[in-house]
Amino acid sequence: MAKGREIKLPLPAADDLFSTQEERDEAKREYVADIPLIEISDFPNHPYKVKQDESMLELAASIREKGVVNPALVRPKPEGGYEMVAGHRRKFASELAGKAVMPCIVRNLTDDEATIIMVDSNLQREKVLPSEKAFAYKMKLDAMKRQGKRSDLTSVPLAQKLQGKTSRQLLGEQVGESQDQIRRYIRLTELITPILDMVDEGKIAMRPAVELSYLPKEQQQVLLDTMEQEDCTPSHAQAIKMRKFAEAGKLNEDVILSIMTEEKPNQVEQFKIPKKRIDKYFSPGTTPKQMEDTIIKALELYRRRERGRER
Repeated sequence: MAKGREIKLPLPAADDLFSTQEERDEAKREYVADIPLIEISDFPNHPYKVKQDESMLELAASIREKGVVNPALVRPKPEGGYEMVAGHRRKFASELAGKAVMPCIVRNLTDDEATIIMVDSNLQREKVLPSEKAFAYKMKLDAMKRQGKRSDLTSVPLAQKLQGKTSRQLLGEQVGESQDQIRRYIRLTELITPILDMVDEGKIAMRPAVELSYLPKEQQQVLLDTMEQEDCTPSHAQAIKMRKFAEAGKLNEDVILSIMTEEKPNQVEQFKIPKKRIDKYFSPGTTPKQMEDTIIKALELYRRRERGRER
């Protein structure tokens, strides 16, 4: 007698055994509810800055008068409470307006689905800082790679969606940036915070900032100290030079100072004195501009005294 073939039947999950179909459908269904603000936590490593600026105060005034017009998007947390996906500014404005609850769409989302929605919803803002784009693009690109078969919130297979393109190319198309620009923004995440802040403030341009991102963190800190002492920022050419010295293992404090104090193209000829040589003559906290003004006044007095002697 032939041995019977073993037949494997799929077993239902434990949740399916102890819940009704209606309960399972309800768990997948999204709904709108007024949720207490204290029950909503921020999205982990949220890359967008929520500031109490004029725009925020205007939003708070509008919410105080009319309430939150567009519900935020949250997802339930396994341990209880909710996690904000889209609506951090509305939540902060609601707090400023003295509200205790806010309307939210509650939706079950995976980590990667939530990340993609969070990034995309905030990129629609009128002004997005370079640092915000940097971390947002990095988070979304990582999520797209992890998704594997899904590149967005549809069920279209990744291979079909990409059609020979890299995930970085696809991200670039979605956000309106070239693949190289996506790479440049993501490089900014390697900068130490004070230098990245200078990029946001427009003190350092994108191209030199990308070159500086290849410097080890310790050397970035030395560069930051040098910029503050010399009251200057690196040009693209200077940043490239520092990167080359770093890659050769030859970048140190003296080299950074030498590069940062060299004359730039089209720069008016300047006479510079290393700040360390004159620090002892000034009180702690004196700015380079104050030092310069004091030195000029001292030289004027010296010139008058010398002229008086000549008479």
